[in-house]
Amino acid sequence: MRMRHTSGKANDSGQALMETLLAMPVLLVLALNAVNFGFFFLMALNLTGAARNSATYSIMGGATPASISLPAAGPNTTITSVSYLAYQDLTGAVYSPSTTAGVQVCSPSIGINNPGTTTQNSMCSAFGSVGTFVAASTDPELNAGSTAPAFNLNRVDVVEKFTPPIPYMPFNIVLLVNPLCVSSGGSVTCTFYRHIEMRAMN
Repeated sequence: MRMRHTSGKANDSGQALMETLLAMPVLLVLALNAVNFGFFFLMALNLTGAARNSATYSIMGGATPASISLPAAGPNTTITSVSYLAYQDLTGAVYSPSTTAGVQVCSPSIGINNPGTTTQNSMCSAFGSVGTFVAASTDPELNAGSTAPAFNLNRVDVVEKFTPPIPYMPFNIVLLVNPLCVSSGGSVTCTFYRHIEMRAMN
């Protein structure tokens, strides 16, 4: 009588398929959360760079002997304005920031509040429909006569409201830990603020 031995290979292949099917949703959630988390940091870096570059430009302008006046704050359609530069920097991460971003520029080129006093500060102009902003601070270092600040603070605020590339739950679990992101109707949106203040000598 001949005995038949079974190796159980057919059963093993079915088990591997089931394990793959069970693990796939978990791996997918992890991978898509990583994509959204990476986009979150791309936006943070982009906004920080836009605010820093714009604040530097608001003080230095073209930095040439022919360009001795401070650049205009806006409008954001004028290619030599500070707000235009901020919006152009934002296009590195988003297609059309003019509809999802706001920029505020505080600069002596707009004007000075309370000139010649210890509470003088730069006037501000806001561009875009996103965000609420605060005014520029006063500079605590007074001039030789201790009657007015020796410097004015130029301030640039940039805000961007964006939706992650994969906006639905549960692919944004990591982002919702951050208070900058909120979920509404199953879709997630994040709002980033960045501001830079730099000194300009009076």
